[in-house]
Amino acid sequence: MKTITEKIRQDAERLTDREEEALRKAGNIIRQGGLVAFPTETVYGLGGDALNRESSRRIYEAKGRPSDNPLIVHICRFEDIAEIASDVPEEAVRIAAAFWPGPLTMILHKSDRVPYETTGGLDTVAVRLPSHPVARKLIEYSGGYVAAPSANISGRPSPTAAKYVTEDMEGRIDMILDGGAVGIGLESTIVDLTVTPPQILRPGYVTQEMLSNVLGKVDTDVTILQRDSGQAPKAPGMKYRHYAPKGELTIVEGDPELVAAYMNRQAANARERGERTGIIGTREHMAQYQADVVKCLGDRADEESIARNLYSVLRQMDEEQVTRIYSESFASQGFGQAIMNRLLKAAGYRVVKV
Repeated sequence: MKTITEKIRQDAERLTDREEEALRKAGNIIRQGGLVAFPTETVYGLGGDALNRESSRRIYEAKGRPSDNPLIVHICRFEDIAEIASDVPEEAVRIAAAFWPGPLTMILHKSDRVPYETTGGLDTVAVRLPSHPVARKLIEYSGGYVAAPSANISGRPSPTAAKYVTEDMEGRIDMILDGGAVGIGLESTIVDLTVTPPQILRPGYVTQEMLSNVLGKVDTDVTILQRDSGQAPKAPGMKYRHYAPKGELTIVEGDPELVAAYMNRQAANARERGERTGIIGTREHMAQYQADVVKCLGDRADEESIARNLYSVLRQMDEEQVTRIYSESFASQGFGQAIMNRLLKAAGYRVVKV
């Protein structure tokens, strides 16, 4: 299969005729059962017709994704939620008013229109209304319901730029819409509204505190910062290894000076064994690190910059053929919880406390 790539600006209201035609072509591809990668405000998504079971099967095949790992259905208007959910609770209306369009996914009871191939065999559906204008226009041209996990090989770091989509998906999908770098860099928050109180299944930019301000009590799934349970995943990212570089990643927690000393020592030992070593840290501590490759995520006080850079740094470690990686840890509250959740999964929960 030849994969077509089309560049497109993020301002969907000022597209050239060529860009508009590319969007319409992408929409037609999805309507006909094909797959298109496209930018959102979080990461690049791999889109197919959410109401076409064969399209969902193609998404799983292209990604090498386990078929019990649910897909998120993306919509472009709030009222479209009524077509794919059997009921829309009052809590959904409230958080949609607060956070949609935006990086928030709701779990609701699915309608009969949504095939089980899209929901991973579950009677619930994950639904999101993205804020990225190109994503919303593509969804409209595609018929209004686009199933879109991240546009990467399953288990790899999610793509925050089109070049990483090409790296994983060239020859596997029909089209890539290159809209440049994304804004947030981590996948959407997922909140389950089929339970009481609502429960966060995947942390993201919309934090537990932000949701609680709208809904009152909101719980967090216990597996967010620890190993997954043996149960079938109710939302993307809950069960399987995700976001991982090719090299072995270990997270190191503790006093910054002790962390730096430990990572430098381990990197030196690994180098003596013939491995290529890498350290991931923040700007405040960069001068302390010694490894073959040292990458900065940003300022520790600026969690948004850390989130935006995380996946690209993990990809860069692969580009530099690093086989042994050590990373600083991050806060387990607020937006830092989402960063730590992704790092823990990327590391296979390898954590050393010093």
